Amino acid sequence: MRSNLFAKMKDRIKDLLDEIDNFNADSLDNVEAFRIKFLGSKGILKDLFTNFKNVDVCENKDIGQSLNNLRKTETDKVNALKNSLENSSQDKSNYGDLTRPAEPINLGSRHPISIVKNKIIDVFSRIGFTVSEGPEIEDDWHNFTALNLPEYHPARDMQDTFFIEKDPDILLRTHTSSVQVRYMENHKPPIRTISPGRVFRNEDISARAHCIFHQVEGLYIDTDVSFADLKQTLLYFTKEMFGKSKIRLRPSYFPFTEPSAEVDIYWGLETETDYKITKGTGWLEIMGCGMVDPNVLENANIDPLVYSGFAFGMGIERIAMLLYQIPDIRMFYENDVRFLKQFKLVI
Repeated sequence: MRSNLFAKMKDRIKDLLDEIDNFNADSLDNVEAFRIKFLGSKGILKDLFTNFKNVDVCENKDIGQSLNNLRKTETDKVNALKNSLENSSQDKSNYGDLTRPAEPINLGSRHPISIVKNKIIDVFSRIGFTVSEGPEIEDDWHNFTALNLPEYHPARDMQDTFFIEKDPDILLRTHTSSVQVRYMENHKPPIRTISPGRVFRNEDISARAHCIFHQVEGLYIDTDVSFADLKQTLLYFTKEMFGKSKIRLRPSYFPFTEPSAEVDIYWGLETETDYKITKGTGWLEIMGCGMVDPNVLENANIDPLVYSGFAFGMGIERIAMLLYQIPDIRMFYENDVRFLKQFKLVI
């Protein structure tokens, strides 16, 4: 029959094991205090081993194993808590307090050129125009010859071109009209497409000109397309884009359209800025346009006796400068955060 001391020690060891199992700590100091409570020179285990000397010889083995198990359990618990808290402390030192609420993410702003380009695309998409794209490195045929600009044509001088070294037939496109040629070669009429993209011309950089800029060119080809269709399309665009309902078309010259015209909108003379940007006339030039030359249709394998069409083109930077009253085209390419942040709330 077991002695009373044996029973008391077994119950005490069981209670201590439960205490160890339920213990948790939020700091290394608490873990160290817990360790001293059990394993210190005046700790619980010290007292238990002192009482162990009074246990009957026949009960020594059982109590001894229980005490050793208690010490091992307490040591393992202390080591596990230390490792956990030390790792957590390391994470906080590397990344800060991971339990803090996250900082709000500062969203960037779209570039004004992207904003205006998307607006133009949206306006024309409402009346059935699709978007077409092409390579920025182009060949002579698509950039010049197919557009009624054969070799040595004087109108080629209107576009100072970057040619690729060692190959005079390869160049950086000077307009996105080359995309329209490729589109006509691969699609049958009716065709209704706009071609936004970056173009390159060997020009001196100033407040009003740059060697890199962006264009959007439109093309519509079908049977019985007239100049009146062109005018109504452009009038719709100016109303949607600028809120202006008055335009005029002045005769002009482009090799790939005949007849050709420059498009002006009546901006008004309500403010001093209006006087400045319109030079006191109230009118602003925004794009060029015209009826597609029959030679261009023929070069793209479209019968000019059956089909006709119109084309137009505008500089995105020029439209953006008008919409946002930006005085210097170079600001678009300087990546000045102070400038770009102004467009953060523009959708």
